[in-house]
This record gives sequence, C-alpha cells and structure tokens, in this order.
Amino acid sequence: MGSTPIAQYIYATAAANGKRAQCFGGAKNHMVIMPDADLDMAADALMGAGFGSAGERCMAISVAVPVGKATGDALVAKLEERIAELKVGHSLAKDSDFGPVVAASAKERIEGYIQAGVDEGATLLADGRGLKVEGYDGGFWVGPTLFDNVTKDMTIYKEEIFGPVLSVLRAENYDEALRLCSEHEFGNGVAIFTRDGDSARDFASRVQVGMVGINVPIPVPIAYYTFGGWKASGFGDLNQHGADAFRFYTKTKTVTTRWPSGIRTGASFVMPEGS
Repeated sequence: MGSTPIAQYIYATAAANGKRAQCFGGAKNHMVIMPDADLDMAADALMGAGFGSAGERCMAISVAVPVGKATGDALVAKLEERIAELKVGHSLAKDSDFGPVVAASAKERIEGYIQAGVDEGATLLADGRGLKVEGYDGGFWVGPTLFDNVTKDMTIYKEEIFGPVLSVLRAENYDEALRLCSEHEFGNGVAIFTRDGDSARDFASRVQVGMVGINVPIPVPIAYYTFGGWKASGFGDLNQHGADAFRFYTKTKTVTTRWPSGIRTGASFVMPEGS
C-alpha cells in the first residue's frame, strides 16, 4: 500500500510478468454530515478519524462534507472547540492525542499543502505549522489543521495529504454531497452521518466508493470481509482479507466427473440399487 503512481507501477509490472498482485494506492476519504445528524457525535468522530495517528493512515477522514449552511456553520464551530483541546506530544505519553509525523520530509510536505490551501483561497481556521513540544525541539511536529470553504479544484482537496489536516467542503444538498464522494479520483472509504434510514440506504447503494460507513467514521471491516478501495485507490481484481484473501493465495481447481454403473468406494464395490 502506497501512493497511486507506485501502486500502478507495481501492478503493471506484475501483470506484465504474469503475476497476481494486490496494489493499494492513495485515498481521500469523505464524511458526509446530513442536517439531521447528531453533530456532537459527528464532530467527535472527526477528531479521531481526521487527526488520530497524526492523519497518517489510508483510512483517515480528510474531508468533511456538511450538507447545508446551518449544518456547516454548526459543525465547524464544534470542530474548532474540540481542536483547541487536542494535545500533540510524545506518542507514549498518556495525555497525548497524537504524536509527531513520521519524518522531516513528511512534515515539510504537509506544511507545503497547508500553504497551498492558504494560497488557493481556503479559510485556515486552525494552523498546525510551527508547533513546539517542550523537551522535543527536534521532533517532526504538525498540529491539528482545519480548513473551511474548501472547493473541489483546490490541491488540498484533490491530493492525499497524509497528515493531520481536515478540509471542510460544504455541499448545498444531499445530491451534491453524493457526487463529491463519487466523482473524486480516489474511492477508498467514505462515511455518512445521519439519523434517516432512507438516506443511509440510498447513500450506501449509490456512492462509488469501495468501503462505506453509516455513522461509522472509518469503515474498516473485520477480517472476514474484504478490505479495499475502488478507482485510483486500488489495482487488481481481488482485495485484502476475507474470501478474496483465500482466492489470492490459492488456485481454483475444477473437477468434472461421470460415473459408470458400478461405483468403487475404498475396498468395497457398490452396485447401484436395482442393477
């Protein structure tokens, strides 16, 4: 699992040599928040899904899509309150919500995306750049970062950041939110927060993304279901875990039989009844 260009390269090379491959690429996972959603539940979920593990996981939620202005305004206010309480520190410290990013190069890349968001006109509500953690001056620290008024033509929306950066892209209605999730280049995971069963069923049926969560922020299934995304998030006909894992590591053997009138089983010879 890595970036989409690397996944494409490995898959093409494997296929050219007659080898089966499972190759998983980038992700840009959305969470749609409907007007009827429990906003406290959604905001709490975004704290873990957006900033847990410093955002460095393929199933991180990096785009929140509130439906309607009132929903967006209320959600952003709750996110700002919660972000102000997050603590970044040593990964083993009990009071740390998340630790440093993996390397200096990752920190530089993430901060470059933050600047790109500012330059392209997004509203920066929480800036994680320049964070200092006492006693760890050389750490690769990036604090929780929140953008509002993101649009789908911006770099921070189109590309995977792989860091603690959450973008809020507001949708006017449900259909627009559904299109945003379905039309993105990546199709790894998606979630919808709603109290309405009809909206949840419609979304799960129509959205063009490989893994869907209903009031679940990171829709990673347990091991006996398959795991994997669609479109530029995955290459190959089989995914990880579950039945697909058995298919990947095994070959199918088809046996066609036709028996004569007498059937030998072990040391006995059994004649069909009535012969």
